[in-house]
Amino acid sequence: MLVSAEEDDEVDGLLILLNTMGGDVEAGLALAEMIASMQKPTVSLVLGGGHSIGVPLATAASHSLIVPSATMTIHPVRISGTVVGVPQSFRYMSEMQKRIVDFICSHSKAKPETVNELMMRPDQIATDCGSIIEGREAVEYGIIDEVGGLSRALEVLREMRGRG
Repeated sequence: MLVSAEEDDEVDGLLILLNTMGGDVEAGLALAEMIASMQKPTVSLVLGGGHSIGVPLATAASHSLIVPSATMTIHPVRISGTVVGVPQSFRYMSEMQKRIVDFICSHSKAKPETVNELMMRPDQIATDCGSIIEGREAVEYGIIDEVGGLSRALEVLREMRGRG
């Protein structure tokens, strides 16, 4: 669908609405890269939640917004199931986490130190480490561009398309 939107002359911008608990890291990062590489104007709006891999998805757009009550969970990469306890497995996870941090920071105003600190906080999530941040905090940390809702997201998209 992203390719179709990019190729369709009748589509002059894309509004991405996000409400996700997250999901597959590889698939999510691939989608985020596709959004970030689009030539058409893109605006993301986080509603409800933009958790886990939803953070890079939200930052992938040319401009990102979040409603005040939305939350984002920022945590280290994790996997379930059997893990071969060898250095290569741990290096892979570390490199994947670095790719995610690099993507977020290159598509937002957030600093790597800030994102890493949020990922590794031991005091916010009872069964894990990481952070749950609300809309205004996401903007204060530089992860999201601004707090706003649907009408503001559409206004920004119209401005980007030159139809202010």
